[in-house]
Amino acid sequence: MEKITPIDIQHKEFKRALQGYDRTDVDRFLDEIIETLEDYAQERVALQTEIADLKERISHFKAMEESLQNTLVLAQRTADEVKASAHKEADLIRAQARMAAEREVAGFNDAIAEVRREEQHARDHAEKVKSELRSLLTTHLALLDRTPSNGSAPTIVAESVTVAVEEAALPLTDDTTRITVY
Repeated sequence: MEKITPIDIQHKEFKRALQGYDRTDVDRFLDEIIETLEDYAQERVALQTEIADLKERISHFKAMEESLQNTLVLAQRTADEVKASAHKEADLIRAQARMAAEREVAGFNDAIAEVRREEQHARDHAEKVKSELRSLLTTHLALLDRTPSNGSAPTIVAESVTVAVEEAALPLTDDTTRITVY
């Protein structure tokens, strides 16, 4: 079925009959129909234009929505990557700090071991000095016992003790027993 247009109505010719309708009434009515159909056609064109505009706007908004969704997904991915990177960096910083602390502790342990070695060396040296001093004093006591007792012996022993101490280059400290010869 073909649609009737206002032009079809305008050019429509009816057959004439003896007892037909009043021609002016029919023409007037047909003019009203033509006018109404033309109004409807204009409204239809306006509505189709509005529909096309709205469809275009909808597609624009859909494109914007898709773009926003893509942006949100990208932002979420970026945030996740930044968070993962921050966690990795924090782990790396912790590992570096741990390694630095371990190196520092190892350095302190080495320093402690060195101080202990030096302390042991000083103790060993002090023991050696004490032993040498005892030996020296024992030797001089033996000399003192062997010398005649005529008055010159204490001076000779005192001089020999002084010489022996100077030769040993032993400083007299609190640990060293002082010898006083009368």
